[in-house]
Amino acid sequence: MTWTTNDIPDLSGRLAIVTGATGGLGLETALVLAGKGAEVVLAARNPAKGAEAERLIRSRHPDAAVRFELLDLASLASVQAFAERHLATGRPIDILINNAGVMALPTRQTTVDGFEMQFGTNYLSHFALVGCLRPLLTAAKARVVQLSSVAHRSGHIRLDDLNYQSQYSPWPVYQQSKLAMLMFAIELQRRSDAHGWGLTSVAAHPGFARTDLIANGPASPGGALFGW
Repeated sequence: MTWTTNDIPDLSGRLAIVTGATGGLGLETALVLAGKGAEVVLAARNPAKGAEAERLIRSRHPDAAVRFELLDLASLASVQAFAERHLATGRPIDILINNAGVMALPTRQTTVDGFEMQFGTNYLSHFALVGCLRPLLTAAKARVVQLSSVAHRSGHIRLDDLNYQSQYSPWPVYQQSKLAMLMFAIELQRRSDAHGWGLTSVAAHPGFARTDLIANGPASPGGALFGW
């Protein structure tokens, strides 16, 4: 059986949060969710791109309940602030799609908290986000999606140097971050089953698409697009 977005049921009354939803796969995901009636939060770091994404979604779905909210995954303080805003409302979250990420940055960069950028943005901040929002996720028996990658197959968790402070190499760092996300998805489901949280935790490999993820990473000057 071939599954398509036509198989998604009506999502009216459901709240969905998509990280990195102002472009690329995140925006396409938000478009579909809004078209199915969900209230969609575009969680990202660029307000200007957020406004553009809102306009695009409403041009396709005039009655869409969609809004941009600031979330910079390179800052744990931003993650905490985002989560606290939602916790203050008490509104259960039905869908959380951890989509935002960076790929194969040519040179080593760090988050504001000092973590290697790919590991910190792709995995650590999403881990923190889920942990902070768990009361609202369990209240709705939510579906939590981690955007992993087939790149996890070559990944290794470098326990002695998670931040790649020595011997930085773009692809191994990216692979580690995506393996960590996959492991998190599996463990979150185990914990949910053990504690009766009612969550559905899944991971997805989105395939290869020509988005800003490629342009800002492996296809950027000095990048290693074909350096797998």
